Amino acid sequence: MFTGIVEEIGAVESLTMVGGGAVLRVSAKRVLDDARIGDSISTDGCCLTITKLTPTGFEADCSAETLRLTSVGRMRPGQPVNLERAMALGGRLGGHLVQGHVEGVGSLAERRPEGDSVTMRFAYPPELARYIIHKGSIAVSGISLTVAGLGEEWFEIAVIPMTLEHTTLGAMQVGALVNLETDVIAKYVERLLGTRVPATAGSALSVEALEDMGY
Repeated sequence: MFTGIVEEIGAVESLTMVGGGAVLRVSAKRVLDDARIGDSISTDGCCLTITKLTPTGFEADCSAETLRLTSVGRMRPGQPVNLERAMALGGRLGGHLVQGHVEGVGSLAERRPEGDSVTMRFAYPPELARYIIHKGSIAVSGISLTVAGLGEEWFEIAVIPMTLEHTTLGAMQVGALVNLETDVIAKYVERLLGTRVPATAGSALSVEALEDMGY
């Protein structure tokens, strides 16, 4: 489990295809202070397990499913990645609960300066619409962010200078791919209700939907 508060920006050293999967090598410093083989590292939002510690960072095995569902399979040497160690029990939850289980790949559609901050618009897969709400939390490439605007095929975030400086968002260009993970609490609520709420962006929970659920 992670918090979505990025600890450092690492860089991809190599991605070596092995069978149906791959071995990802990443350069890092801070997240390796107390790292051991078997530890979990959020790498651009993907929960990966350290399989080897190297002089400059770490290696992680990536399954075929990881390559299918995330942007990892398209990473290239030199590409910056957001890194975070698993949260310590009893530590501060500065962002929100992030599992590192990527649900889909989105892309940066637009970025526009607004004072010292930047508003960024991301396109997202339609199957995630029911879980994205205005002012709700979402993890974008492992960064805990708040949805500031929402449309049927996009959401916007307002990025402050500190986040721009300490994550990959600062240098991210239009067209860049991002790993998306919605708020896990919404999925548990949906499961407990025993029904799926209609995926109408921006108004997933309607009066009609509540009536259908017996309220």
